[in-house]
Amino acid sequence: MSDRAFLQGSADLLLKLYESRREPALREARDWWVTKFHPKSAKDVLRIWVSAESAPYRMVTTHWEMAATFVALGAIDAAMFHAANTEHLAIYARLRPYLAEIRELTGYPTYLAQLEKVVTDLPDLEERLAPIQRYLARRAAEAQQA
Repeated sequence: MSDRAFLQGSADLLLKLYESRREPALREARDWWVTKFHPKSAKDVLRIWVSAESAPYRMVTTHWEMAATFVALGAIDAAMFHAANTEHLAIYARLRPYLAEIRELTGYPTYLAQLEKVVTDLPDLEERLAPIQRYLARRAAEAQQA
């Protein structure tokens, strides 16, 4: 496959991922992540897994793990993926402090491993995460005041 054909295929897959993000249930789940999901520990995250809010949590994490898997396995060009998306960085930023403990507590050592790999492969990761972390902190503070 030529580079041009690969990039066209990457673009097509990215558009399909974007289309799926517009689906109402996933859109609502993504909004929940920003406005209502503000864990302070791995146990907070695990409580969500068994609560009524597990569906939006799972929808968002599995969507971005699947997308990252496409990148990690070479179906989507990594540079194109990162240029077209930032939400995967927010998902990782929100869970990064708890991932090791979540994996340990669940006995699932590869939980969100593809997402983590794709994100941590970025050479400018901390620079890219900084504004996202500020945004997430602001949203958590707003939720606490509401």
